[in-house]
Amino acid sequence: MPEPLRMNRRTWGVAWAVLCAAAVAATAALNASPAPDPRPEKPVSAECAEYIANVETQLAEAKEEGNEDGVLAFTRTRVGADDCSDEILDHFSGDR
Repeated sequence: MPEPLRMNRRTWGVAWAVLCAAAVAATAALNASPAPDPRPEKPVSAECAEYIANVETQLAEAKEEGNEDGVLAFTRTRVGADDCSDEILDHFSGDR
């Protein structure tokens, strides 16, 4: 069986320094690159827009009643209704 290669401390130090320099250069390049373009707004169905407006109304009513730190739960009771979960997350998440 061949004997493993032995590297002295100087070789390890040089290899470590090269990796660190590469990491610093990559970080600087990533920090200098422009931010990606924001995602375009996806159209929201009329049913989802109505549901979001209803949620905003209920949140405003709860805030007026002093329940702003409580938990509000919303459910869909109609069968076959649009799944608006992605639209609701996009609307209420702000800047993600």
